[in-house]
Amino acid sequence: MKEASSMSRSPFAAPTGQNATTRPIPGTLGVQQSGDKAERRTLVVGRGISVQGTVQDAERLVVEGTVEANMLQAKELYVAQGGVLRGEVEVEDAELAGEIDGTLTVKGNLTVRATGRLIGKTRCKRLQVEEGGQISGHLEMILDSAGPGAEKAKFTVADREKSPAV
Repeated sequence: MKEASSMSRSPFAAPTGQNATTRPIPGTLGVQQSGDKAERRTLVVGRGISVQGTVQDAERLVVEGTVEANMLQAKELYVAQGGVLRGEVEVEDAELAGEIDGTLTVKGNLTVRATGRLIGKTRCKRLQVEEGGQISGHLEMILDSAGPGAEKAKFTVADREKSPAV
């Protein structure tokens, strides 16, 4: 019976003790976890897991497996190396070490890591690409509007393998 009581304890309980105040959460844009932040709605799709459908109301989404979403909305998105996300995505901030194929809108910061690959149509406010990161498709920078009719910067990015070396 002693074993059953330990099984009822949540494996995601908030940490206690000396290291309980803050610790980095892997793959979450450098977010620190504390007692308050432990309450955030997080969806983790682990390696080897495939999910299809609509994701709403997640504050943080971590993709280590495969997600095919006809609409995905979250505050933070992290696609780990080996993770794949296909579909339409709208987030505040995103970090990409895996692959996104589809339509991505990032209202804040988009970071493409050296192992990251972005395919399709992308809109973002701020972009950082590490050496080795790949972007293929249409890229549109969201600019702060200076008034009605403010123009947006648009870029078409060709895949390195398909375009001649410059």
